Amino acid sequence: MTAPSTYGLSTQARNLQWLLTDLVEEVPGVNSVAVVSSDGLLLLSSDSGGAAAGAAPGQGQGQGQAPARTKGPRGASADLATIVSGLGSLTTGAAALMEYGEVKQTMVAMEHGSVFVMAISDGSLLGVHATPDCDMGVVAYHMALFVGRAGHVLTPEVRSELRQSMENTP
Repeated sequence: MTAPSTYGLSTQARNLQWLLTDLVEEVPGVNSVAVVSSDGLLLLSSDSGGAAAGAAPGQGQGQGQAPARTKGPRGASADLATIVSGLGSLTTGAAALMEYGEVKQTMVAMEHGSVFVMAISDGSLLGVHATPDCDMGVVAYHMALFVGRAGHVLTPEVRSELRQSMENTP
């Protein structure tokens, strides 16, 4: 994985990028990770804008494998951010209707992968795209660690800095 450049970012923003990179590299089965703001904008991503995360060249063409994916505006990160934002909004609305309180985590298991969404702070969300054979408990545990470490650092100033950094990424 090639991490996006952290040149010119504050220490807090660089630390968040490091935590995100660590989550992808250290947790088996995690393909890509995205942090999305409360208004649905991508703040931080493990995808540098290259090929779709988790798909090596030549993968996805065989029988029984997930179909090959085309890149979105910024590769897989833009797609994941859209999914995370939508799932976050849907589950928040459902929880309000059912009067069950705040949503802590959402998990969608599919034939060829899983998507996890966890609230960070002030409406920001952490989204993880993982393989179908990942250990869901391990992924959820490491997401909770990320949220615990990132929640107090993801201030309005850092969110603004990260948003601006993502807009300037080619």
